[in-house]
Amino acid sequence: MPSSFRVQVSKDYLVFASAHFITFRGHQCESLHGHNYRVGVMVEGEVDAECLFVLDFSVLKRIVRQLADEIDHKVLLPTLNPKLAYRTEGDMLHVDYFGKATYMFPRSDCALLPIQNSTAEMLAQYLAVRLRKELEAEGHTHLTLLELEVEESFGQSATYRTALAAD
Repeated sequence: MPSSFRVQVSKDYLVFASAHFITFRGHQCESLHGHNYRVGVMVEGEVDAECLFVLDFSVLKRIVRQLADEIDHKVLLPTLNPKLAYRTEGDMLHVDYFGKATYMFPRSDCALLPIQNSTAEMLAQYLAVRLRKELEAEGHTHLTLLELEVEESFGQSATYRTALAAD
């Protein structure tokens, strides 16, 4: 197994406070509630020959902070959930659960996410995919592994891990 290095970032400002609800098996829908989420990220790869680091910590912090800020103080709504339908009337977004009007929010207070459910697992995957795209767009293609954790409350988190194709 080849050797590699790992760097991690988990700061108290890499957080977002958001509302969500989860749909369960059958016809059950959780009540709307919120969490103060925290994001932690780890990347693995070889160190740069000149700088001798895997990736500058400031790069990870900047990108993760930007991603967290996009969904901070929003209602997280999964657009790929087959149990939910969305309709807009003026500035309001209506959320229908199995065809029944369930919630109504100001559209500006919503984050429509391309996920199936707003679980910690799906949020971790969504943020990891976004982070990967941002890193690649900035030319950081030497990384071999990315792991992103979303903690929805102290001691309760989900982690998504994906291998990256190093150049």
